Amino acid sequence: MRPTVAIDDAEQLAEAYTPGVADACRAIADEPGSAGRLTTRGNSVAVVSDGSAILGLGDLGARAALPLLEGKAALFKRFGGVEAFPLCVTGDGVEAMADAVAAVAEGFGGVNLEDIAAPDCFEMEERLRARLDVPVFHDDQHGTAIVVAAALTNALRVVDKRAADVRVVVSGAGAAGVATAYLLQEAGVGSIAVYDSHGPVHPDRGDLGDVKRRLAEYTDPPGVDVALGDALAGADVFVGLSAPDLIGADDVAGMAGKPVVFALANPEPEIEPGVAREHAAVVATGRSDEPNQINNVLAFPGVFRGLLDAGATRLTTGAQLAAARAIADRVPEDDLAEGTIVPSVFDDGLVPAIARAVRDS
Repeated sequence: MRPTVAIDDAEQLAEAYTPGVADACRAIADEPGSAGRLTTRGNSVAVVSDGSAILGLGDLGARAALPLLEGKAALFKRFGGVEAFPLCVTGDGVEAMADAVAAVAEGFGGVNLEDIAAPDCFEMEERLRARLDVPVFHDDQHGTAIVVAAALTNALRVVDKRAADVRVVVSGAGAAGVATAYLLQEAGVGSIAVYDSHGPVHPDRGDLGDVKRRLAEYTDPPGVDVALGDALAGADVFVGLSAPDLIGADDVAGMAGKPVVFALANPEPEIEPGVAREHAAVVATGRSDEPNQINNVLAFPGVFRGLLDAGATRLTTGAQLAAARAIADRVPEDDLAEGTIVPSVFDDGLVPAIARAVRDS
């Protein structure tokens, strides 16, 4: 906490603390919405994890998530001017964890869920959305989906294809894969097939949980027994959000003309970028040492900046699509190319552009 006023003498102390704060306490008691104006609540986000899915490291426990959450808080501050507070949460099940977050949520203008394993992450988000009057944003879901949608918008411009005409194959039906498939469908992509480790997500599969059953309702699987490589035959876009070394050069070669490959498993992608570029027109990864890095930091600072500025109570699909369009539009037409489909995270105009788009959505 850094004070915005001087506290150098008794008069200033009395104003910044007691009895001066009593007026603000009374005002908030009379009108709870005034907390956003009178306190830091209007610029504060809780960054929450139970440590069950830390990066690519797996379940390391809540305390081991603290470095990740502190890093996330630093990015919130650096890029969005948002005060973010790391909360390592433990509990016996999703309900207990949701209770813990809800118990402290009065002090925050938003909640950012981070690295919580599926399917608990979906239930956690649903429970908190039902209980809180502030936006709940699961970055592994919505941050990834927004940046993928933005990158795909520009990739399709490069290859001169329309979203409504393309067929997309998504590998991965965890948090990122589910949210990405949903947002791409909302963005107007014509056909989307989603694969998990057991094959295509299909309505006739008997092993699907609630989340994947809903996913199967709006995706377009090629068939119950069609392998991932076979599904890529004639496809326009591959989005990998799963595991390394899943597809090969022949799979990309069999895709439609000028294919787009997003191999986003990190640190080892679904196909080596150099191999993918032998046949693909546009290749993106999650790596910082390759062109077209799909990085969630492109999205979440600006999204929360806009949500907080608007005093929003929910994260809507419209806000996510608006954020994706704003990110895509930060790449000037003259700069748009096979190796430049997303802006730099250090583009000073990026966060303000996203914030305006989200605020106005």
